[in-house]
Amino acid sequence: MKPTPAQPPAFRLRDTPFGTIAVLWSVRAGAPGIDRILIPAPDRTVEEKLLTFFPTAVAAACPEIDALAERLEASLNGADVRFPLDALRLDRCPAFQREVLCADHAIPRGRVSTYGLVAGRLGRPGAARAVGTALATNPFPLAIPCHRVIRSDGSLGGFGGGLKMKRALLAREGVEFRDAGHVAAQRFFYGDAAPG
Repeated sequence: MKPTPAQPPAFRLRDTPFGTIAVLWSVRAGAPGIDRILIPAPDRTVEEKLLTFFPTAVAAACPEIDALAERLEASLNGADVRFPLDALRLDRCPAFQREVLCADHAIPRGRVSTYGLVAGRLGRPGAARAVGTALATNPFPLAIPCHRVIRSDGSLGGFGGGLKMKRALLAREGVEFRDAGHVAAQRFFYGDAAPG
């Protein structure tokens, strides 16, 4: 079943090592795209989030969305997967958040950046807090890896799935830690003269 614009959003659930995730999607201009990705939080399951925030959403299959959901699951199982931005409904995000999400999307697996460095990369030094807010409301966690942005002192900052999940995701990607709550990065992405 493919939802039309008049229908409620559809969703697909996937079981992962971190719990169930949900991919909410819809069809626009004849093409399916991801509206949101829901991940479990320490105090709320994805199923609870669906009931609370998307009570009219319906379970529905779509080959393109199923393939993207499989990639999300593979990523959470440790595979190095990059997600195409054109599959995500970034047009629903405010302009500044889109800029932040695109900059975050460029951070490769195994690297981290800081809120301040992302702000500087966008030509907005001093906007670290605004970057943090944009990432805190990232509608596409995992596909846009907001878990790869940390505080300038190496501490983890925040994450919708909780700090335990953020640390586990980073460790799975090969990021080293100096202690339970601090990354041992010596070079931050966007901190070098030429990122990458």
